[in-house]
Amino acid sequence: MTSASYIFLAGASRGVGREIAQYLTAQQLKVKALLRTAAVATELEKIGIEVVLGDALNVGDVERAMLTDEPIHTVISTIGGLPSEGERADYPGNRNLIDAAVKAGVQKFILVSSIGAGNSIVALSPQVLAALGTVLVEKDKAEQHLIASGLTYTIIRPGGLKSEPATGNGVLTEDPHIIGSINRADVAQLVGRSLNSDRTNNKILSAVDRNMLFAQREFAEFTLE
Repeated sequence: MTSASYIFLAGASRGVGREIAQYLTAQQLKVKALLRTAAVATELEKIGIEVVLGDALNVGDVERAMLTDEPIHTVISTIGGLPSEGERADYPGNRNLIDAAVKAGVQKFILVSSIGAGNSIVALSPQVLAALGTVLVEKDKAEQHLIASGLTYTIIRPGGLKSEPATGNGVLTEDPHIIGSINRADVAQLVGRSLNSDRTNNKILSAVDRNMLFAQREFAEFTLE
């Protein structure tokens, strides 16, 4: 990354996206965040993030935010929603971000998805699948759109998310059968470390805490160096 280029972050208002925002600014990286509402704009600006108001579901908003004179190095998206929230951004919002990233000549796109999307559906119990099935279909469509876009991509699928401080035990694996929990702060660290790791280029990786697996199973950890 050059000092002139920056990270474009969608989903910074809460959850994993908020943790990523804090991690990136702690690394002195230049970050622009797309926010749907101004509610947390001041908090993000205080830690040095440039905020652009806009809705990922609106193509015009996304292009206005991304197609500027400043080169974007990487787009990171954590946007999504819950089954109760009506139209979710999981697929249409991410599709708009991916399409704009292609136009902007972005070097890398990191999509935070979920274990259970795509081939990792094998990791879920029937009960979890019944509860999250509609969301996972949308997340899978977003993953497929990214893969087909021609962008250099990294797809990270976290397991069950917890709001606890980072443990440092978050790991990535290409094994789609792995299921477990992970703290949002540890997902943020893995995403941040994937930014400049060429090993993650065009990879789909599950993210879990090695001490929070739901079932003991041998698996190969994915190394970022």
